[in-house]
Amino acid sequence: MRLADSHCHLNYKGLGDRQNEVLGNARNAGVVAMLNIATRESEWDDVVATAEREGDVWATVGIHPHEADAHPDVDTAKLVKRAAHPRIVGIGETGLDYYYDHSDRERQQSSFRSHLAACRQTQLPVIVHTREAEEDTALILREEMGKGAFPGVIHCFTASAAFAKIALDLGMYISISGIVTFRNAKDLQETAKTLPVERLLIETDAPFLAPVPHRGKTGEPAFVADTCRFLAELRGDDPEELAETTRRNFHTLFAKTVA
Repeated sequence: MRLADSHCHLNYKGLGDRQNEVLGNARNAGVVAMLNIATRESEWDDVVATAEREGDVWATVGIHPHEADAHPDVDTAKLVKRAAHPRIVGIGETGLDYYYDHSDRERQQSSFRSHLAACRQTQLPVIVHTREAEEDTALILREEMGKGAFPGVIHCFTASAAFAKIALDLGMYISISGIVTFRNAKDLQETAKTLPVERLLIETDAPFLAPVPHRGKTGEPAFVADTCRFLAELRGDDPEELAETTRRNFHTLFAKTVA
């Protein structure tokens, strides 16, 4: 089984202090590609340094919606400049989070649009976080796509089937996390059954959201194998084939990982 973890935070507490062990566990589990995601500007140098050091790890630059208030100076130009680095393959994570509202909603929206403009300029994929904000997320994606198309993925998908259709119609990919293995995730499981395999990615969001049978533990990229096996059984797919397809999808979307 050869897998890609399309979204993890290797420099976060619980992983960064034992990064070599975590990477070894991932490789032993068959993980051959990992995308190390930035959520605030202070992380950018660290995620890039890891990607420079590890050939199977790539990085992004971006500002999480929780951090939007704290980063008024991170604009499109700054994102575009940093994204020129050869190991930076995507922009984000960015988006809208109305569940916690840690940042002002208008500021979240402005930051989101700045990231999408950077994706339009660079043609790098956007990594979208959306929680309790489907309507505004869809509106902004449609408006910004109307100015010129760009690739992207809805990360850690937990939204409605209707939102999944909107994202797919816009040409985006959908990434499924360990949440799909949770007993109370019935709606997500039903949606996951119907997603076209050619637009499907799998992620851990490590150190968060460890899947069954690891719930309660610190999440690791190695656990993407458990999510893949669960998702394959749910969909009636062969686990090896699903792993290979989602890995290929990862490299198709994040095209700089192939260069």
